[in-house]
Amino acid sequence: MGSALLITLREGFEISLVLAILATYLVRTGRRAAIAQVWIGTGIAAAICIVIGIIVNAAVGGLNGKSEQAVEGSIALAACAVLTWMIFWMRRNARSMGAELRSRLAGATGAGAVVMVAFVAVIREGLETVLFLLSARTEGSSSSGASVVVGGLIGLAIAAVLGWLVYLGGARINLRMFFNITGVLLILFAAGLFGKMFHEFRELFGAESGWLIDPAWTVESGPFASGTFYDFLKGFFGWSADAETIRVIAYFVYLVPVMALFLRRQPDTAAPASGAPGSAAVGRTPAGAH
Repeated sequence: MGSALLITLREGFEISLVLAILATYLVRTGRRAAIAQVWIGTGIAAAICIVIGIIVNAAVGGLNGKSEQAVEGSIALAACAVLTWMIFWMRRNARSMGAELRSRLAGATGAGAVVMVAFVAVIREGLETVLFLLSARTEGSSSSGASVVVGGLIGLAIAAVLGWLVYLGGARINLRMFFNITGVLLILFAAGLFGKMFHEFRELFGAESGWLIDPAWTVESGPFASGTFYDFLKGFFGWSADAETIRVIAYFVYLVPVMALFLRRQPDTAAPASGAPGSAAVGRTPAGAH
């Protein structure tokens, strides 16, 4: 549940920022009526993502044996790669996101064009969310079934409220801190996925003995062996009470360099010019996230 909440909070807040930027620009350029087209594009994108998520989840849930291990290992690899790319892409491009969206809207003169701008902006985040939630769903008992749905809905609700507050301009949300904190947590989640990939492919190829396969530790009782806290750690960080040595090595092989790169101070770049319509308030909000 915790990993699903974090995923939808982060992705949902990015979508909220996109929608806030689009709506603010349309209002300030005298095109308030076109906000309806933004919601249409958003609704279509959300519906497609939900349908794809249901279909893929049903297909994965019906697998077993070698096919299940192959698919879950591949999902873990894909989710880890996309999640890592998304974290660094957002850090690098957040400053220019508002200007890019406003530029697209400026060239979207018809209702269909506005729908398409909103659709394209939302569909990418939505499909990423589907992939990340699917990887959380296959991580273990802590992230099965209803817990993923509940955690995901809570994260989306919080993200929607934050986005609305940003649109109203009545809140001073420190976007830099928000994206830095969630980035660190998502890197820890991605490290768990990287380790899970080795676990699944190890089972797929039948490697059952050797020091790399032997447990790095064995916890037989207590909160680190079973129960709610164990489920949380397993779903969020990829913890296991009897993790193979290769899984632990893979976890830190990913975690150490990626975290070091993420925490490395980035040089400040010039902010977008403030003369463009919508450059104030919401139009400038992503500038703090880098």
